[in-house]
Amino acid sequence: MDKKIYLDHAATTYTRQEVVDAMLPYFTEKFGNASTIYSIGRESKKAIEEAREKVARALGAQPNEVFFTGSGTEADNWAIKGIAYANRSKGNHIITSSIEHHAVLHTCQYLESEGFEVTYLPVDEYGLVDPEQVRNAIKDNTILITIMFANNEIGTIQPIKEIGIIAKEKGVYFHTDAVQAVGNVPIDVNDMNIDLLSLSGHKFYGPKGVGALYIRKGTKIVSYLHGGAQERGRRASTENVPAIVGLGRAIELATNDMEEHNKKLVKLRDRTITEVLKRIPYSRLNGHREKRLPGNANFSFEFIEGESLLLMLDMKGIAASSGSACTSGSLDPSHVLLAIGLPHEIAHGSLRITFGADNTEEDVDYLLEVLPPIVERLREMSPLYENVKRGVKNV
Repeated sequence: MDKKIYLDHAATTYTRQEVVDAMLPYFTEKFGNASTIYSIGRESKKAIEEAREKVARALGAQPNEVFFTGSGTEADNWAIKGIAYANRSKGNHIITSSIEHHAVLHTCQYLESEGFEVTYLPVDEYGLVDPEQVRNAIKDNTILITIMFANNEIGTIQPIKEIGIIAKEKGVYFHTDAVQAVGNVPIDVNDMNIDLLSLSGHKFYGPKGVGALYIRKGTKIVSYLHGGAQERGRRASTENVPAIVGLGRAIELATNDMEEHNKKLVKLRDRTITEVLKRIPYSRLNGHREKRLPGNANFSFEFIEGESLLLMLDMKGIAASSGSACTSGSLDPSHVLLAIGLPHEIAHGSLRITFGADNTEEDVDYLLEVLPPIVERLREMSPLYENVKRGVKNV
């Protein structure tokens, strides 16, 4: 099969050529350690600070509030554990949602084993957190609210500003995992009352292995890695200068191009949603119809199993996913789909399509050509589907 169509941009994106070009000199000519005082080291230090300014500008933050990490997962861990341990004298209660990325959920579960108390808020059928439920969950010992900006599986965008207002009113720190949102949704940490925000370079055409954590000035948080004075003593480790430069260039390009980029993705997304639901019976859209990431379309198809669907799409040259890329090896159904109320058997038959910069209307045409017969072929193997078909004929 010669045709190759990549429809899994929520899992990762390619690195833009402009980003690679910006990174290359820092592998070879400008390879100095940023902690040294000679000129080649000062060049690296300057490049890091320029990248920091670009990230800050994209978030509406100050450069001294941006700290580079090795990934979005590390940023989530640092935000949650850092706040928990630094503020334990004030309280031990954390509020999160039932559909967070495992980088948040597993960190919260770990903290429970350390004596912290965690409230996992439910979501509605579209995957939305109710801000009033957040308000009602806050107690005297609540020290942190951590709610993702946009869901990595179903694409639902949360009412972040409303939650931020509540957190500020109650004097509780507010963290958001914005790994899927940065580069796709306009973000202003001050307008949205966000105290901590996690992001990851490889989700917006930057390199893998680099992320950042925004920490509002004055936030009481412990250092994450010990061993050196890097990142103002808060995250020791020799800086990954090429990756940090790449992250800075990628976020600059993503925010500059956002409006035009989003217009294109929304058009591809909406056509896909409309046509799939029209052409394939017993299908449903997961997530909110409007309050969703511009490139995300997540479906459930009854009477099939998601892994088989992905393998057959791959044979046709289409790369897509059935849920989070981080849990693709798991046989369990998506915790996100279960949280929005889908039964196990339907949650197993999900398909996540996420569009990116290089996708075209022709890609949608091809997807719509190959997807319905694949779904039908898989359903033919299901005795449940046969019963449904017989029931329809008997009506």
